[in-house]
Amino acid sequence: MAHYTEEEQTEDYLFKIVLIGDSAVGKSNLLARFARDEFYPNSKSTIGVEFQTQKMEINGKEVKAQIWDTAGQERFRAVTSAYYRGAVGALLVYDISRRQTFDSIGRWLNELHTHSDMNVVTILVGNKSDLKDAREVTTAEGKDLAEAQGLFFIETSALDSSNVTVAFQMVVKEIYSILSRKVIQSQELKRKDPGWMADGKTVVLQADGTQEVDGQAKNGCC
Repeated sequence: MAHYTEEEQTEDYLFKIVLIGDSAVGKSNLLARFARDEFYPNSKSTIGVEFQTQKMEINGKEVKAQIWDTAGQERFRAVTSAYYRGAVGALLVYDISRRQTFDSIGRWLNELHTHSDMNVVTILVGNKSDLKDAREVTTAEGKDLAEAQGLFFIETSALDSSNVTVAFQMVVKEIYSILSRKVIQSQELKRKDPGWMADGKTVVLQADGTQEVDGQAKNGCC
């Protein structure tokens, strides 16, 4: 769901993205590598929740990705569940050298869908691809699971920075693409009915394709 008025279309976009997955899969280091090009070999488990904002340019528009690092430890799950709300993107991370973190993917997907919109753009990330000799989850297994669940897929290494930026960019670009299509859809509707968006009324784009203006639903289809 996206809120905007006609006048706001030229302003910055802000997308909330969450990092989820078991503890010690490298979520914090993925964010550190992407946001600051840093890596902490002895980093401790994240306590609570941290977030950082990164700017990107897509099709001439400045996009801000607000990336939330949710703690993976079980005792923090109740704390972090509130932070899923409003998320439009997610990186679901496992450690290719620890199969149990891959086996937890289904539970994390259920939690994501419980606390956020079902249409969250999600990428499955097999992290620590530098640990080739310790690999317990094959690339094919990751791809198969992503395909079965309708997710994007990539393998990364926060240690050597392989594919880290690409992973975040894939999510942000897909979110932007979806939003752009909805904006175009609303503009077409406005051309067909010039009076429906008068006075800068707020447009709420629903997941089912309908458009709601000040409580009145309009069909967004052609």
